[in-house]
Amino acid sequence: MTIDLTGGLPASREDVLAKRPAEPNMRDAVNMWVSDDRGEIGLPRFAVEAVASQWDKHDLQVNVALADGRVFRLRGPFPSMPATGADGRASVFGAGPLVFHCVEPFRVWTAEFNGTATETSAEALIAGDHDGPRVDLAFTVEATMAVPPWIQGTLFPEAAEMLATSVEGKLMGGPRYEQLFRATGNVRVGAEEHPFTGSGLRIRRQGIRDVTEFWGHCWQSALFPSGRAFGYIAYPPRPDGTESYNEGYLFMGEGEGEGEGDGELIPAKVLKAPWLHRLVPKGDDASFVFESKLGVTRIEGETVFSTFEMGLPEYPQFPLLFQGGVRYRWDGEETYGMLERSSMRDRVEGI
Repeated sequence: MTIDLTGGLPASREDVLAKRPAEPNMRDAVNMWVSDDRGEIGLPRFAVEAVASQWDKHDLQVNVALADGRVFRLRGPFPSMPATGADGRASVFGAGPLVFHCVEPFRVWTAEFNGTATETSAEALIAGDHDGPRVDLAFTVEATMAVPPWIQGTLFPEAAEMLATSVEGKLMGGPRYEQLFRATGNVRVGAEEHPFTGSGLRIRRQGIRDVTEFWGHCWQSALFPSGRAFGYIAYPPRPDGTESYNEGYLFMGEGEGEGEGDGELIPAKVLKAPWLHRLVPKGDDASFVFESKLGVTRIEGETVFSTFEMGLPEYPQFPLLFQGGVRYRWDGEETYGMLERSSMRDRVEGI
């Protein structure tokens, strides 16, 4: 079976913006999530986000979590890097100690970080404590794409309509796609070396994003050893009670049988999602239920790594945010993948 790893997108869509856009609110972003295949190392979102109004400095976020409970974080604007790579393409996207490189569009990306970060824990973050000692931190990731990109708004007509005409489009932030990959790399904390193999998710987004009306979401994705995979993003009902964005997919790898082995994403919707209702450092339920042409699919999950944002200074009304790693089980097969979810404070226990 041949998998179209481009999803029909041109190679130029992988290029980053090489010059400051004229529109001051225009954004460009590269995000990755990585989990090792032993449940020992998680990189639950590391990203560079560029905004035209401050083009000389890009926002950076780094999260690294280890099985022993340690979490390492870095935030803030850092000087941006030139976008032109050795190949003459706009294939480099970096800020300060973090750089992404598109080696081959829709096939191979790399990431490298070399700097310092604050050492903390999930428990401390839940308590609102972001302080801790600064430690040397470095990591490398080589990401080889394994699943076609999921382009938001292409799997259901109602999803496309909602992103084009409703507030959900502003929350999504313009044209966006995500793609699952196999990963190899290394994490170094001080003198500790943690080489790994695993999998992850890469996100590309370019557009104008406005999250001032954001009220919560649930976002999950993972790639299994067999090649099967899933992904979705869902928003809870709007504040007025009407239904909101709910779109996802199943990918059946190279299996045989109806709906399998064709290398295409199978549209799916979430019937039951693990919304953020409590703040748990580890072991929280992350199971969900899909509905698709294959019927009802249940995928079990439990959190193994957790990071929390208890408030964003630039968005005082922003929901509480969880970013972490999950051990998933689908018909007896296991893997590790990502979970991001958020809820307003009045919907979270104990807050």
